[in-house]
Amino acid sequence: MTDLTNPIFTDEAAARAHLEAIRWPDGPSCPYCGVTDESKALGGQSMGDGWYHCSACRKKYTVRVGTVYERSHVPLHKWVLATHLLCASKKGMSAHQLHRMLGVTYKTAWFMAHRIRESMKDTSPGPMGGRGQPVEADETYFGKVDEPTMTRSDGKPYHKAGARGPANKRAIVSLVERGGNVRSFHVERATKNTVLEIVSKNVTVNATLYTDESRLYTDADLYVSQHETVNHSAKEYARGPVHTNTIEGYFSIFKRGMKGVYQHCGEKHLHRYLAEFDFRYNARKIEDDARAVLSHKGAEGKRLTYRRSHSA
Repeated sequence: MTDLTNPIFTDEAAARAHLEAIRWPDGPSCPYCGVTDESKALGGQSMGDGWYHCSACRKKYTVRVGTVYERSHVPLHKWVLATHLLCASKKGMSAHQLHRMLGVTYKTAWFMAHRIRESMKDTSPGPMGGRGQPVEADETYFGKVDEPTMTRSDGKPYHKAGARGPANKRAIVSLVERGGNVRSFHVERATKNTVLEIVSKNVTVNATLYTDESRLYTDADLYVSQHETVNHSAKEYARGPVHTNTIEGYFSIFKRGMKGVYQHCGEKHLHRYLAEFDFRYNARKIEDDARAVLSHKGAEGKRLTYRRSHSA
């Protein structure tokens, strides 16, 4: 259980030392030229604490440089606390709640949350299903699209009660490896070509794929060694190991978080919320502190520079 009285959540020097230890376990490394063992601490001088000077490229830097925290005036201990709160809350934490707990403005809390979500994004995922575990694939729809259309991609009108598919809903396609990780994608339209492209790029050809009876997956067997389905329309939800219950459980967590915590999400930011829920699911077997450390490690090499506030 995390002790929220830990100095890393309240003291700037402790928070800085904590982030430096995570980013530079073997000592400071220049984020500009990458040279190690050539940096000198400038603490106590006019630059302030936490600054280093690289003798190789003659540039000055702090632990913020080259991360999502760069050029932010928010104290590092508040970044550490915000990261912990987002990592420890199963269904997320709203910007309004962060604003109240951190003592920053709502706009600042909103911006911090999006930067932290960016740090949670896996930028180099490997193929799924390579360990012999089956992969489940499914799609869901959440929230109205920002620019609604009156017809489907085939030109036919949307019907009520889902007879012609979800009308102007944001489409999400997810893959989950049994006992492993989940990977989610916000797509403009959940078409057969789009779904099969996601499967081909993310699932190893030797994998077993489980889906429902949707026609989106009818040619999925071209990209995996085995493809089996369950017929939900006939009230078949499992046939031995063949089911999509794992991915549906993930969708349940995602939707409860989006409806109960975030409530409003601009479509152009949906991919970051998916990254957040993917991250927490994929790190579900470790403690909150270790999960926060993973997020801090992912903060390097990523920047967000927009400043306008949006609902979140």
